[in-house]
Amino acid sequence: MKPIDPPWTTLVDVATLAAALGEGVRVVDARATASTAVRVVDARSSLADPQAGSGQYLAGHVPGAVYADLNRDLSDLTRSGHGRHPLPDSDAFAARLGQWGIGPDTQVVVYDGSDGSMAASRLWWLLRLIGHRKVAVLDGGIAAWQAAGHPLATGQGEVTALPAYPGRFDTTQIANADEISARLKHAPGWLVDARAGERFRGEVEPLDPVAGHVPGAVNRPFALNVADGRLRDAQELRAELQGVIGNRDPQQVVLMCGSGVTACHLLLAMEAAGLSGARIYADSWSGWVSDSSRPVATGA
Repeated sequence: MKPIDPPWTTLVDVATLAAALGEGVRVVDARATASTAVRVVDARSSLADPQAGSGQYLAGHVPGAVYADLNRDLSDLTRSGHGRHPLPDSDAFAARLGQWGIGPDTQVVVYDGSDGSMAASRLWWLLRLIGHRKVAVLDGGIAAWQAAGHPLATGQGEVTALPAYPGRFDTTQIANADEISARLKHAPGWLVDARAGERFRGEVEPLDPVAGHVPGAVNRPFALNVADGRLRDAQELRAELQGVIGNRDPQQVVLMCGSGVTACHLLLAMEAAGLSGARIYADSWSGWVSDSSRPVATGA
């Protein structure tokens, strides 16, 4: 199998992935060199049922895919004060990548059960955070794969492990609560909240103990980035997202959501639209409200 050149770094469509995997939609042999490998990762998850994703994977997945669990692999739930999905330890994540057969030259494709807005985009961001740019989200997810008539495999996939990934998280790309607090009086547009409008306004809060948003944040629901299960046209997204952040350099922008998951999908949309460099407040709303002394706003 030839290396993917240029590498896929934001989105890849089903036809392109299927063609790369080869006739019969087989996956490259796990014993192949990392420079020629494509590693598919199934990241399906459910906030309501943490076990649902693994069950769905076992019942049917893209052939050769390994499974990434949002709570176990993409978070460290032992860390307190950092929201519902605290970032995993960098070394632990690097070790997990090796167990999945992912090395520095591996082209990674990740999907989830929706449009990439859940754990798929979270894994996409974590890989970039550790220095791996050859990673893309499967546009349309497993639904698009099945709709195109491609087969599914069942049971636990097998993979030949590699050493731990040789990288560490670039913490400069992660905003923290102290930075958010220090910038509260800045003009709106630098902090963008990807939650649904009713949660942002504080009308409902199904997951966290306090409703509302960080004062000064603006709302851009992640659901606006997709249509029919796929990311919308890049030029349309660019125009809309530019309207949200104004004339700011995207590198001055911080993205957040409820727990640092769907904010990653907003980052994916910005990158696909050519607005590169935004950072993520990984603790997000659930981390912000873990300290009752922090201010809360409601309404638009």
